[in-house]
Amino acid sequence: MTVPEKPYRSLTRDEIRALEAQGCAAEAWSNVLVAEGFDCSTVRDVRFCGRVELGRFTGVVEREGVSKPAGVYDACLVNCTVGDGSRIAHVGVHLANYVIGAGVCIEDAGRVQTRPGATFGNGVEVEALNEGGGREIVLFNELSSQFAHLICLHRFRPKLIERLQAIAEAEAGRVKADRGRIGDGVTIYSVGEILDVNIGGYATVHGSSSLVNGTILSSEDAPTLVGADVQCEDFIIAEGTKVTGGAVVSRSYIGQGCQIGRQYSVEGSVFFANCEGFHGEACSIFAGPYTVTHHKSTLLIAGLFSFYNAGSGTNQSNHMYKLGPVHEGKLERGVKTGSFSYMMWPCRVGPFSVVLGKHTRHFDTSLFPFSLIEATGSGRCSMIPGLNLSVVGTVRDGAKWPARDRRKGKVKRDRISFDVFSPLTVGRMIRASAKLKQLQETTDKSVDMVTINGAEVRRVILRSGQKFYRSGIHMYLLDKVVSRLEAGLDAGRSTGEALKVSPDAVYSEQWLDIGGQMMPADRLNALCDAVENGEICDLSGFDAELGRIEQAYEQDEWLWVSRAYEEVFGKGLDELGEADAGRVAELLLSVKTRFLNLILSDAEKEFGEVTRTGFGHDGTAADEAKDFEAVRGTYDGNKFVKQMREELEALGRRVERFRQTAGS
Repeated sequence: MTVPEKPYRSLTRDEIRALEAQGCAAEAWSNVLVAEGFDCSTVRDVRFCGRVELGRFTGVVEREGVSKPAGVYDACLVNCTVGDGSRIAHVGVHLANYVIGAGVCIEDAGRVQTRPGATFGNGVEVEALNEGGGREIVLFNELSSQFAHLICLHRFRPKLIERLQAIAEAEAGRVKADRGRIGDGVTIYSVGEILDVNIGGYATVHGSSSLVNGTILSSEDAPTLVGADVQCEDFIIAEGTKVTGGAVVSRSYIGQGCQIGRQYSVEGSVFFANCEGFHGEACSIFAGPYTVTHHKSTLLIAGLFSFYNAGSGTNQSNHMYKLGPVHEGKLERGVKTGSFSYMMWPCRVGPFSVVLGKHTRHFDTSLFPFSLIEATGSGRCSMIPGLNLSVVGTVRDGAKWPARDRRKGKVKRDRISFDVFSPLTVGRMIRASAKLKQLQETTDKSVDMVTINGAEVRRVILRSGQKFYRSGIHMYLLDKVVSRLEAGLDAGRSTGEALKVSPDAVYSEQWLDIGGQMMPADRLNALCDAVENGEICDLSGFDAELGRIEQAYEQDEWLWVSRAYEEVFGKGLDELGEADAGRVAELLLSVKTRFLNLILSDAEKEFGEVTRTGFGHDGTAADEAKDFEAVRGTYDGNKFVKQMREELEALGRRVERFRQTAGS
């Protein structure tokens, strides 16, 4: 916020007379102070109460191509500081207890006020995930998805929770003040009420109905928009976010780069980076990064989500008419729910699965990522393990999320791992494949259906599930090894040197997804231990350690890959010689070619005869294909298909390079 270069001074007698002649009045003119260069002509019809400090109002304030003179017009200022070059006009009730930056425009506002001891949404406790309480998240400005994940979900470590709550409360306490702040370049117009709200620089608040007890974080490189008919209470809205279209937000945190609007209702929830919520309703949810819901009649309640896409009419139930709404559900990263899907909590769904139908029974498919989960006619859960590994949508997901990161500011609080295939998902596939193999070997052939944690799997597809998983496991491990060998080749290193693991790497068989950041379990345990024993005692220390974990991701992943490779292929990477590099590359070519051809085959279905139904309307049969091509294009010309074919060609070139190297 701009600070005047010179101290404020008292008004001269001539200036007081001029201001009074222009309709101004003050409880005590001695409490009205101005900066050097103050021009009385820029202040008209203003009532001053308490101590008021006015900057230099020169030039114009321009917004959306319209220029108006800087100054203060038709307003009541109470205990305020107004920065240089600002415009305040037509404030119906008063503008009270605010420090206002430079170049601000506040026009056509009802009441803008800060009350003594305001905390601006900080310190509010949100009953996320479990509507019955017990997982409260304390809101503060710098809240990240990782911090929220631990304080919400790790209640089995009471000392950790105690320390995290202390950090959160300390952060919340920093902002407590008797005067609010409106940053440089802010635009506020046509608003009803702004009460106990801090507003960051270059934010726009227009047409909002009521904003009470909150913070709007904003910056010049990541401006925030709060728009028409919005109602917010007990809230924090982060940088670069848009809350518009009559949205209603209560006791909630809306993270960086989010979009909330079109009458969406948010209560007791936390939304982190790049989430989108339109039309529907969220109640007591933990929406990790990239949680998306666009449709009416979609209720997300008491659930954990991330990289999630909710189909229209998606719904959940968090109580069974016994002890109230105390049940919760967890959909791990990348899950999609089909139109009018329904789940009765508690349930847990493994990563990158698709859920269809109305489920009236509880199930846990967390061991089985990339599965198709469909409700039977009786509401039971039917699962096809690994089927989603062969569909177009899974491949597209991995590419679209980084490209859709709307966070523009210098600081990105949520640390996000975008990889679809990772030690987290591939580790699950290895364990899932072993489970399916064990069931296949021990289940009598007379049995039609086996049940795994509430999910029914047909015995005859136990083998195909292993095949799906084996393909994904091999492709990931081989691709990582070949990429490592290529990097070594470029650097002139031997195979042994290229495949060496870092002595600083940490190995855990189990990897975890902490608010969108993947890490070995031992890394997380070390972080939690450091918080519990006081080694990490503030937010900066917590964030710094997360940063170190993020930087160590590749070396930790490579250590995990080296161990998993030996487990899967029965041969350690330290046993690979120079001549083996070409063989590994050839194997990758074979496995990935089959995988990409499956994806291309799935994509080709989108151009089949059935999908042409309804095209060529009012035309002849010959016009159907022409109309379809004009609207949808051709299979060969499709951008995604081209990308997959280019990837196949690039893979062939990679393998050929190894062939040539081995032959030289």
